[in-house]
Amino acid sequence: MAVSYQDYYEILGVPRDASAKDIKAAYRKLARQWHPDLHTEKKKAEAEEKIKRINEAYEVLKDSEKRAKYDQLGKNWQAGQDFPSYGDGVHFYQSGNINPEDLGGFSDFFNSIFGGQAGARSSPFTSSFSRQGQDIETNLEISLEELFRGGSKSIRLSSRQICPECQGQGVQGHGFCSHCGGTGSLPQEKNLEVKIPAGIYEGSTIRLKGQGGQGLGGGAPGDLYLKVTLLPHPYFKVKDQDLEAKVVLHPEQAVLGGKVTVPTMEGSVTVTIPAGSHNGSRLRLKGKGLPLKKDGRGDQYVVIEIDTPRDLTAEEVELYRQLKEIRERQG
Repeated sequence: MAVSYQDYYEILGVPRDASAKDIKAAYRKLARQWHPDLHTEKKKAEAEEKIKRINEAYEVLKDSEKRAKYDQLGKNWQAGQDFPSYGDGVHFYQSGNINPEDLGGFSDFFNSIFGGQAGARSSPFTSSFSRQGQDIETNLEISLEELFRGGSKSIRLSSRQICPECQGQGVQGHGFCSHCGGTGSLPQEKNLEVKIPAGIYEGSTIRLKGQGGQGLGGGAPGDLYLKVTLLPHPYFKVKDQDLEAKVVLHPEQAVLGGKVTVPTMEGSVTVTIPAGSHNGSRLRLKGKGLPLKKDGRGDQYVVIEIDTPRDLTAEEVELYRQLKEIRERQG
């Protein structure tokens, strides 16, 4: 008995070396495009036939074992020809021995290759193996105060869960899963408590074990990875575990020196400005930075910026004029 070859790669519109991710994306795109409910009665029959072929192609190519077995057909696939249900090192089975209902309406080609496998009499969309859930990565925005104090932070995470009706396949029986609309997943929101360890820095990753994607067939869930993104701060710049804050001085303060108030993460402190300070000079406040991974803390640097005051009085302007004349006489 001869059966017609089905080019599953061509049906999904992907190359033969396509990744699992590309295959899944192509399937979902085509599944939405040819959903029978989206077509008029005139094209509904065509859409139903297309969907059968699309589902069949995806059933094979999404499964690494089925895909490997399908790829073993070798050079015969190039001719697109009919071939007997034996040969090329692949063990085939006559489809007449299999109940078509057990195979979800798949083609004779599919039945001849996979019909005799153990477990084939269950629905082809029912997974007979377990698979670990996918790991998920997302950003975690935290303030400088949260990073400094550590502790924990409550977050609300929007994700997707595997549809319990179709187990993530997007289909039930011979049609789309009505529960998830054929997507295989449902929106999900959950609240999590995230521990912010001491010594964390921007770009660090926090791992929450078991909070990633759901597993299939009893498989363990994946992990959630939170990449730390630091929110801008009105006073401080962050460089690794050191902080940088700006202090604005008037010219006379820079020349004569004095004391100014500077913010730190633990409140304001008084800092002595050396006489003759220049614009861009940096003063170090040891141990006033962010916590280190082990013991201790980084430093805070006070960056001096000299600015001319506005709304000078006539007397102040006159004093600046006299100062100018003195500087000019000194050459």
